[in-house]
Amino acid sequence: MKIIAFVGMPASGKSEAARIAAQMGIPVINMGDVIRKEVLRCGLEPNDSNTGMVATQLRKCEGMDAVAIRCISQIRDAGSDLVVVDGVRGIAEVECFRREFGEGFVLISIYAPIEIRFSRVQKRGRSDDMNSIEGLHNRDERELSWGMGKAIEASNIEIENNSTLETFKKDVIEVLSNYFGKNPAA
Repeated sequence: MKIIAFVGMPASGKSEAARIAAQMGIPVINMGDVIRKEVLRCGLEPNDSNTGMVATQLRKCEGMDAVAIRCISQIRDAGSDLVVVDGVRGIAEVECFRREFGEGFVLISIYAPIEIRFSRVQKRGRSDDMNSIEGLHNRDERELSWGMGKAIEASNIEIENNSTLETFKKDVIEVLSNYFGKNPAA
C-alpha cells in the first residue's frame, strides 16, 4: 500500500492537490474532516476558533498523532493500493504514518506565500476560514505549534503553488507520476 500525504500551511493548496488526485481516481482521506466531525459532535459552530480549539484539545488529550491514528482505519478501508491523505498538520502525524506504512508513505509539502494563501481563503468561503491576514497568521502559529514546520521539513518533495491553477495541476500530476512511474490512476 502506498500513501501520499500532503502537508503545508493553511490555504497552501493541499485540498486542491487532493482534488487533483481524486480526479485521477485515487481515494482521498481528509484529516480535517476528523476535526470538523468532532466539532459538530460537540455541538459547536464550525468556525476557525472552535475548529482550532477542538483540534488542540484532541491532540492534548489523545496525543499529537490523534488525528492520524483516527485516519488509519479509513486509509485501510479505502480499498485501494494507493491513497492520498489531505492535511498532515504535524511531525507526530508524519511519524505515525511512517510507522504504520513504512516505505509506502510519501510526504509532499506544498508551499505558497501568505498573501496568496489569504487571497485563496477569501475566495473559498469555508466556515472555519479566517477573515483577516492576521487571523491567517494566528492560524499559522497555531499549526506551527503542532509541529507543522518539522512536518514540512520531513517532506520527500516540495511543490510550489504560487502561479496558476493550471500550472499547479500540471506540477501535482507530474510529481504523482514521477513517484509511481506512471499515471497512478492508470
